[in-house]
Amino acid sequence: MGRAQLEELEADGSGRHIEDLLLFLYNPKTHQWSLNSAASEDGVIGQPMIGEFKNGRGEFYDQEPAFHGRSVLVRQVWSDITPTSHHFEQAFSNDGGRTWEPNFVATLTRQ
Repeated sequence: MGRAQLEELEADGSGRHIEDLLLFLYNPKTHQWSLNSAASEDGVIGQPMIGEFKNGRGEFYDQEPAFHGRSVLVRQVWSDITPTSHHFEQAFSNDGGRTWEPNFVATLTRQ
């Protein structure tokens, strides 16, 4: 990965079809990446997640509105990264990151 990466994601699972566009941008001053995503449902780029890749693993975080007006901490992890696939997990935390509840887990492959 250079200083930018564009990824189109299309996935089916649990009765859902997902189509997203992911734009990773590297900030050389902070040595961190922003993950900017847009869903095909609305075509709007949401709040970026911030994180880094280290030792073959990428971790990104942000805080998003959740049920009943309460914010939730969101973590997305990329691991087992190869030129043609990677493992992905998204999890929510209601307690500031002490515990995590995974809500999307997948092994994604390049077509």
